[in-house]
Amino acid sequence: MLVYWEMTQACMLSCKHCRAEAMPLPHPLELAHIEGRRFLRQIAGFDEPLPHLVLTGGDPLSRIDLYDLIDYARALGLQVSITPSATPALTEGALSKLKIHGIQSLGLSLDGSSAQRHDAIRAVSGCFERTIAAAKYAASLGLPIQVNTLVAEETADDLPAIYELLKSFPVMRWSLFFLISVGRGKALQEVSPERGEQLMNWTFDLSRKAPFAIKTTEAPSYRRVALSRMRASNLSAAEIKSSAVYKGLQVRDGHGIVFVSHLGEVYPSGFLPLSAGNIRTDSLVEIYRSSPLFRALHSPDKFQGRCGLCELRQICGGSRARAFAHTGSPLGADPLCRYQPESSTYMASLAYSAPV
Repeated sequence: MLVYWEMTQACMLSCKHCRAEAMPLPHPLELAHIEGRRFLRQIAGFDEPLPHLVLTGGDPLSRIDLYDLIDYARALGLQVSITPSATPALTEGALSKLKIHGIQSLGLSLDGSSAQRHDAIRAVSGCFERTIAAAKYAASLGLPIQVNTLVAEETADDLPAIYELLKSFPVMRWSLFFLISVGRGKALQEVSPERGEQLMNWTFDLSRKAPFAIKTTEAPSYRRVALSRMRASNLSAAEIKSSAVYKGLQVRDGHGIVFVSHLGEVYPSGFLPLSAGNIRTDSLVEIYRSSPLFRALHSPDKFQGRCGLCELRQICGGSRARAFAHTGSPLGADPLCRYQPESSTYMASLAYSAPV
């Protein structure tokens, strides 16, 4: 399970696809230090294995109490990762300090294969060079790196060149984030279902030879593509079960993922802006397990449209965030997926009895 904490809305970038619609200064009502510690204790209230905490923003480096909160989370037994922004604050000293304080991995965003393309998305010059420098220095520290890349009409044709660039320095994982039209992202264009299917097949082909893992974000239908391709390649059940795709089955917005905003609001994900409660007054564990919104998202049989009819709804379920952005309902159909549900259980058999 992943718990994302938007520590602050403050960030010096103006990214065109920013979900948080970040601002230069922190919101005056963002969670204070003592509230942050109380929230971390709530996360520790989940059963073993404890959730993995991802610190995000805005720019978490802009919180003056960042390292104290990391230390407190680690003392509670939580594993912690962070996704800082590529601002002048992302120095070698900051990276070294993150390593010393026990950060497990670093998430960096790279949305173009050149400064011109990447900085056009980030809307601030110099981001590309800072990102590359941070990745190389983090690698020298032995700090695992996940690179996050936007998949939209504006970036899709550049993905092969970005891949070639990433091969030049150590990367643990490349995450392809398929755009959701929320926040500033409404100004960009999502790929069509046909283009999405093509990109997912390209991603699967690439994953067979890439020197690092490749995953998709907000594109759970990739699981259908990958499972089908693995089955067509005559991989055994054991080989499929050992794949990264199999290990991510059933995880989706609100199920295996929860997001807490800088104001304490609890969302199914950062891209699904429906609040189920607030950690200032409610228990995160109880919200996740018992609130009507999360209980519905835990139950694929309640999904609507093609996603509700699909025999793969348990292992995929579609992007709940994209369904909400397009239909107004978090239980609606994911318009990125072009698959038409079958009456048989053939495709469901590809999952080889995925664990609940």
